[in-house]
Amino acid sequence: MRLIGKKSITRRLTLLFVSASSAVLLALGFVIASSVEKHFEQQDMEVLAGKMELTRHTLEQLKSQDDLERITQLLDNSLVGHHGLEVIVLSPNRELIFATPNANFPIDLVVASAAHSPHRPVIWTLGEQTYRGIATELPSGLPTHISERSRVIVAVALDIAHHQAFMRSFLQTLWLFVAGAAALTGVLGWAAARRGLAPLRAMREQAQVVTAQQLSHRLPLESAPVELAELAHSLNEMLARLEEAFRRLSDFSSDIAHELRTPVSNLMTETQVALSRARSADDYRGILESNAEEFEHMARMISDMLLLAKAENGLVVPNRETLNLAAEVLALFDYYDAVAEEKGLHLTLEGDAEVSADRLMLRRALGNLLSNAVRHSAPNATLRVEISASLDAVSICMENTGDTIPQEYLERVFDRFFRVDPSRQRSSEGSGLGLAITKSIIVAHGGMISVASIGAVTTFTIRLPTPHFP
Repeated sequence: MRLIGKKSITRRLTLLFVSASSAVLLALGFVIASSVEKHFEQQDMEVLAGKMELTRHTLEQLKSQDDLERITQLLDNSLVGHHGLEVIVLSPNRELIFATPNANFPIDLVVASAAHSPHRPVIWTLGEQTYRGIATELPSGLPTHISERSRVIVAVALDIAHHQAFMRSFLQTLWLFVAGAAALTGVLGWAAARRGLAPLRAMREQAQVVTAQQLSHRLPLESAPVELAELAHSLNEMLARLEEAFRRLSDFSSDIAHELRTPVSNLMTETQVALSRARSADDYRGILESNAEEFEHMARMISDMLLLAKAENGLVVPNRETLNLAAEVLALFDYYDAVAEEKGLHLTLEGDAEVSADRLMLRRALGNLLSNAVRHSAPNATLRVEISASLDAVSICMENTGDTIPQEYLERVFDRFFRVDPSRQRSSEGSGLGLAITKSIIVAHGGMISVASIGAVTTFTIRLPTPHFP
């Protein structure tokens, strides 16, 4: 199934590669362009500074007004072969002393540059021509009075049109290179992302094999990259939990179908027999009474299953109160005394303690254990209940002598519908939910239950948290 509107990881990684590489290339291009521009400026400044020094040296040779014509000729000669270099010399009262043919710079601009940024490069634009120039005041050598010389304003500028043309070409090439590099990075990034994400696609193909009929399949960990090994391990654990839950659900469905099939079959058989011919009112009453027993058994089973379902989903909330365990056990002894007397059982109780628990739920849990112990105890044996308390828990041990539970069955005795001896009839063994309900009740109270069976002695042990009184 294709998810519309969802961006793939491959696309995201490709866009990330393209964005990162383009940003790096643009930053690198900016640095290179700035360096080239700075280099051109330094070259121009070397030329401008040299010509400014030459102009200063020439102007210092002025001794009188008659030397101006000779100085002008010297300046013209010094500029021979320097195409694009322009020089302008202004007197203090802004009169033009010397200017090259193309030095048509605004006088106000030259004076302002000399006053505010002497010897610093400025960009001047004349029509379509762009110049980089410097302007400053220099002594001329012409004395104005005894102790001072007159100062003139000198501007030297260099045509930088070829520099600008080079920079335009360079930037154009840079942009084309960045665009091409971004496209190439996109293709390579897509290929790298596809190759790097191949293990994910392999995991997806492996996961597609998993079905309700093949939950035992696991993702291979040895071929998974380190970054995906934990994910694969978690998925395998999830599959294991699903397999176990599915198995338990399947077993439960089979068990409950088997358990319900017998009473339903009995009801159908008795009903069909009753309808096969006319009968007396007493016969019908007897059949209805038998059917009522089956309905009661089914109702108890359904009620027990609802209780277990609630317990597994954490919906069983005990209504806690402080209970005396010895009193509760003695009350159960009174209830089962007649059954125990028939088998010659001797019921004993040792110890006492208090717990915080739901009275009805705890009585049901203990009653299930006691009923199970009475049913499986050997005749004329002793059924012993021992209560003890420690700082963190209250223990209830119920010990009876009878058939030993095989070791391989000890972990399953609390499963639903489990019977150590499947051949025993349902009428004598109950529904097979008693111990499962007992465990769910104990767990709902924050406790735990365990069983041990050694040398014909079976012991169920319940541990409940010690109540904390204010």
